[in-house]
Formats: sequence, structure tokens, C-alpha cells
Amino acid sequence: MDSLTQMALGAAVTVAVMGRRTAAWKAAAWGALAGTLPDLDAFIDHGDAVLNMTLHRADSHSLLWLTLGAPVLAWIVSRWQGEAALFKRWWLALWLALFTHPLLDTMTVYGTQLLRPFTDHPFAVGSVFIIDPAYTLPLLVGLIAALAAWRGKGLRWNLAGLALSTLYLGWSLGAQQWATVQARASLAEAGIEAERLLVTPAPFNTVLWRLVAMTPESYFEGHVSLLDNGTRIRWTEHSRGAELEGVLGEHDAVRRVAAFSHGFYSLTTLDGGYQVTDLRMGQEPSYTFRFEIDPQQPERPAVMAGARPDLDVALPWLWQRLRGLDVPSPGALALGEGPVGQPPGLSAPVR
Repeated sequence: MDSLTQMALGAAVTVAVMGRRTAAWKAAAWGALAGTLPDLDAFIDHGDAVLNMTLHRADSHSLLWLTLGAPVLAWIVSRWQGEAALFKRWWLALWLALFTHPLLDTMTVYGTQLLRPFTDHPFAVGSVFIIDPAYTLPLLVGLIAALAAWRGKGLRWNLAGLALSTLYLGWSLGAQQWATVQARASLAEAGIEAERLLVTPAPFNTVLWRLVAMTPESYFEGHVSLLDNGTRIRWTEHSRGAELEGVLGEHDAVRRVAAFSHGFYSLTTLDGGYQVTDLRMGQEPSYTFRFEIDPQQPERPAVMAGARPDLDVALPWLWQRLRGLDVPSPGALALGEGPVGQPPGLSAPVR
């Protein structure tokens, strides 16, 4: 999740655990610091854009390493604050602030390597977007209330914020399951035999869901909203570059992206060069993690070539499609498809 959310979660957790044993602002400040510490690995440059992506949320997000580091941080804080008698309480509070950071990150689609050093598997539930105000605002409101009136009702407000944000995560899992059922039914009706299916929320919400279905030769992108009323899921087909696997399949950058994305990647040629794209983050035609690679020089570092979407197009579309309106996606427009209601033809109704 974004840094503000992680700081708010760390602060709220620490305030809840410390209670009235110390000043709320002290608990919030140290909790916010602990909540953002794991993400400092983003400032490490590994000299290669793909490595920078796949080694983020790695050792710094390991549940084991964070657990071992928690008493060290608690010892420093308790002595800094002159509260050595509260060492065990600070230990619990800061351990929870550290520990909840990677657990929350795992709810996004990026991939968090929770179990290092035993495995580098990137765990990803993908039920919340990396920035979601509906999750963050309850934390902030509860935390502000705790800081403004930390005794009595202030602390209860903080607990309420934590409870509401946690319930929202539960809601996101239920909404994701609903969207998955809709997507599978639509794929079957459209005759698309998918090897794997990605269901993840569109930006900033858990009402509109982005769908990516992988086949041996192509990938199909679609969207479904909880507010759809008979709107058909329209699948746009794109080449996954399977014919390039023989050229690029053994390239280290491709192997890393393939493993990190759980197989949701594509290969393309552009101006005589090659690109590998993580299809999970972004949407057609713009992706955050797209990399230029050179198979003739495997030692040459991969170069970031991703692009942000055109917000003048993406945001109005997001708002319209979220409300269940039958409007073509930016990916469909990029393919030059006609108005909604005309072919592509690969569609099926939402039930």
C-alpha cells in the first residue's frame, strides 16, 4: 500500500497497544516510523530495473526478519523515551506495526515475499488497489481523534478505525470472489479457454474490477462492476508475444518477470528492440512495469519503459464504468473498436 496508509496503520496499531501508558503522540510517531520502515528498500538501486521491481518487498518485508528486528527497535524506543519499564509493551506495539505492514501489502497485487529466507515466492491476494481511500480514511479519522482526545473516546475512535478498515479488507475479498465468478461465467460463454485468470480492483475502489485472462497465444482484458445491470463483460484480445518465447524465454529479466507476475506477462517488439511487461499493474494500453531488454547482450541492465495512463481519458472512463455504464475501455479504444454495442463480439452478460 502507499506510504501514507502504512504510516497510518502503524500509528493506529501502536496507539491501540500502548493505550494510556504513554502519550498518544509518542505512540503514533513511533508507530508511523515502524509502519514505513519496510518500504525504505525502495531507495536501494540494484542497477537493473527488473531487479528493483522484484527485490522490493523482499527481505525488508520478511515476517521473520521483522520479528527479529522488533525487540531491537523497542529497546531503542523505550530507552529514548525514558520508558524502559514499558519495554515489553513497546515490543508488542512495534512488532505489530512492523508485522502488519507486509500483511497489508499482501492484499495488493504487487507481490510480497513474506517468507524469506525460506522462499522468495511473492504472495499477492490482489483484492485492494495500492491506494484506496475507503481503507485509509477510517484509520486517519480514528487516529486524529485519538490524538485530539486520547483518553476515553479518543482511544475508542482509534479502535473503531482499525475495525472498519479491517472489515473493508474482508469486504474486498467478498467482492473479488463475486467478480471472479462473473468472469469465469463470461469466459465460458464467450468460448475463451483461459489458463489463468487475474481479478484485481481498478484504481481507488473495490466496485470496479479489472480482469485478465491468459491463453497460450493471447491475453484478454475485461472489466466488471458491482453496479452492472445486465452490462456485458467485453473482452479485448491482445497478443502475449508467445512467438518470442524462443528468443527471450531464457533471458534473466524475462524469467524474473514471469515468476514475479505469476505468468501474467507479455513480450513485444518495438523499434527493433524487445520489451517484457507485467500485465498486473496498469491496464491497456499503459502499464507501470514495462522493461526494455536486449537478448544479444544479456548482461545489459533492463531499462524501465513503463508509462502512466492518460488521466484525462482514464479517470472519466473509470467513473463511468464504475457506475455500471457500458463504455469502451481505454484498451478497446486503443484497438480502434467501434462504439459500444458493435463487435468485438467476445462478450457475455453479467449475471
